[in-house]
Amino acid sequence: MERHRGTAVRSRRPDRTPRPRTPAVLVVALLAALALILTTGGCTSRNAGESGPGRTGASNTDPALGWGFTHTQYSADTGDDDAVQRARDLLSAQGLPQDQAIMGWGAGNPEPSPGTYDFSDLDRRVKYIRSTGGTPVITLCCAPDWMKGGRAGASKTDWSVKALESAPLPTHYEDFAALAAKVAQRYPDVRHFIVWNELKGFYNDTAQRWNYEGYTQLYNQVYDALKKVNKDNLVGGPYLVMDSYGPQDQSYASALKGPWGSVDQRVLDAFTYWNKHKKGADFVVVDGASFTRTNQMPPNAFGATDKLTAVTEWVRGQSGLPVWWAEYYVEPDKSGWSEQQRVATQAAGLMALARGGTSTAFYWSPEEQSGACPGCLWTPTQQDAGGKELPMYALIAQFAKAFPPGTDFTTVSIADDDVPNVRVLASGKDVLVVNTLDRSIDAKVDGKSFPMAAYEVRWLTR
Repeated sequence: MERHRGTAVRSRRPDRTPRPRTPAVLVVALLAALALILTTGGCTSRNAGESGPGRTGASNTDPALGWGFTHTQYSADTGDDDAVQRARDLLSAQGLPQDQAIMGWGAGNPEPSPGTYDFSDLDRRVKYIRSTGGTPVITLCCAPDWMKGGRAGASKTDWSVKALESAPLPTHYEDFAALAAKVAQRYPDVRHFIVWNELKGFYNDTAQRWNYEGYTQLYNQVYDALKKVNKDNLVGGPYLVMDSYGPQDQSYASALKGPWGSVDQRVLDAFTYWNKHKKGADFVVVDGASFTRTNQMPPNAFGATDKLTAVTEWVRGQSGLPVWWAEYYVEPDKSGWSEQQRVATQAAGLMALARGGTSTAFYWSPEEQSGACPGCLWTPTQQDAGGKELPMYALIAQFAKAFPPGTDFTTVSIADDDVPNVRVLASGKDVLVVNTLDRSIDAKVDGKSFPMAAYEVRWLTR
């Protein structure tokens, strides 16, 4: 359910299904890398070796990676040399987990023709992630055109939203699984693989439900292929969008509900089928927003984040596996929020995910090549002064440090008149306090009194 902000570019996430829905404004542009000439014969091509570039170290086999982010079109690996290095230094200070798709969102067509490979973009991204000390995660989406009924050849790749969001045809599930295996062989230190993205192309418009049987068939073939490459590879799905409707809207209402609304029953049906019929899984992947499909935030922007807790707890209860949020959103499009309000609501969202027992979560950062970049993690590296930390990165990095997976959360005292106005998360050492009001307050939390500015995010040490 990739959210859009500002000018639409190819890196922005295509709109989520199910359809019909308002056409996405995303314009998917052709990557410059695809203009390079590929050889067409045999099973060899540019960058088609069995191992990607850069050093490979000890693999991280923990299914709980904590708090990180996803690389999209214009990320920290390209741009001004000094800015790229500045961003690398920033990311290297903590080594957050980082996710990258194999096609789209900064990566070209990895197999433009059967047996002909181009991993140049993916190589660059994985190399950059390695250079920061972060754990690389690969999302196995999207699929080359020829697997979807399109034409083969790099120059013929269709980067439109409709084409990118198409699923492989059933006759090509095996080919996609073989490509997944090729990726796993190329990056032998990568252990975490997400199968597909939001069930793109798997919605049945006629039946008005997800084709979860088809997705599960694809998932199982990819799962087997990855485990055959290395039994220690960790695989997860189904990467469903946990869409919800408001409390008064009975459209596809379900028992998974709260003051924030209820989750679409069709999504729960899809999850239940996959959970029952999957070959196996090492973690479960979902995504979603705190707001409804109509961009409503009941009972308010901060209270709506309780949905993230409820969904995480439900998924954990159903699967018994670590829960990953491949994407999570707390801000509707065209919100008009200030950066302070944006960061404060994001902090509340992180708290909600943590309370539910989330093991891994990736922030889908918006991006710009120049100018202001609301919600971005660092200033654009395409600028010579870019690569500098922004407030959202500071929040996520500090949250990852203070509240890693498995943290034992504790309760702290909050003054009665502050209870409606602040959100608090605490461990034995750290306390995160968020002022949810657009005005200053005098707060008293954990025995400490202090003033808070409008939408201030405050860290306390115990």
